[in-house]
Amino acid sequence: MIPFILAFAVFIRTLFQMLREQEFRHLFTLVGIVLAIGTIVYHNVEGWGWLDSLYFPVITLTTIGYGDFSPSTDIGKVFTIMYVFMGLGVLVGFVTATGEYLQKRQKGRLTGDAALAFWPRFQESRGAKEESFKEQEQKPILGDE
Repeated sequence: MIPFILAFAVFIRTLFQMLREQEFRHLFTLVGIVLAIGTIVYHNVEGWGWLDSLYFPVITLTTIGYGDFSPSTDIGKVFTIMYVFMGLGVLVGFVTATGEYLQKRQKGRLTGDAALAFWPRFQESRGAKEESFKEQEQKPILGDE
């Protein structure tokens, strides 16, 4: 249980870090809108409770599909067909952006690049390294005098 809690904490922390970027905020908002639309439609059309109405779009768009819920009305079935095509693209875009963000962050940690790592302590050490390189550039190399 502890590894799950730690992984969930890292996920939440990373999510908040990603929300600082405008592109990711737009995707996150779009995912929220898509889930809200599905929740409202299934609640009103199928007569499900709010939790079940949220649960079904999440399970459907993540392609898990346990099969414990399915639309029983014709309107609900037609909506689900359109919803899957629209929502799956949005969710794939969100997951792809999340994966790219995590790869970029990991690459920054490995290379020590503050712009990629998103860690302030790397920025301090990078600034010191840049100053050191500037000093070296100003010193003449033997034979160039």
